[in-house]
Amino acid sequence: MAGIYHNFPIRASSNNVFEAISTPEGLDRWWTKSSSGVCAEGQLFTFDFGPDYQWSAMVSEYIPNEVVEWTMQLADQDWAGTKVGFHLKQIDQVTEVRFYHNGWKSENEHFRISNYCWAMYLRILKRYLEYGESVPYEKRLNT
Repeated sequence: MAGIYHNFPIRASSNNVFEAISTPEGLDRWWTKSSSGVCAEGQLFTFDFGPDYQWSAMVSEYIPNEVVEWTMQLADQDWAGTKVGFHLKQIDQVTEVRFYHNGWKSENEHFRISNYCWAMYLRILKRYLEYGESVPYEKRLNT
């Protein structure tokens, strides 16, 4: 199985980073067009990325201010069953983020595109938390 991994620092508290990666309000600032759900193990989240991209995922791991992981349920066939997660560790004024999207069946074209997109979205997350920048959903992959 293939996986996407990105490790990077964010100059923000783990509490602020966790809120941005685990709440609908936070996710909508940097990743989704809109989302809904309660972040607790076993709960369902929905992710809206526009027409034909209404996806859902089960929260498969949850430790407040440290870990959140979703197992994709209703999604593109390449994403279904994959796991998207974040592990956080605060060191002084910086939070070390260990991101992964693993369980891909192959390193196909969609895998490569998703890897690029994740890098772009994670950069937007970092800039949102460090500088308060907000990028409209439609412009996020062109930023």
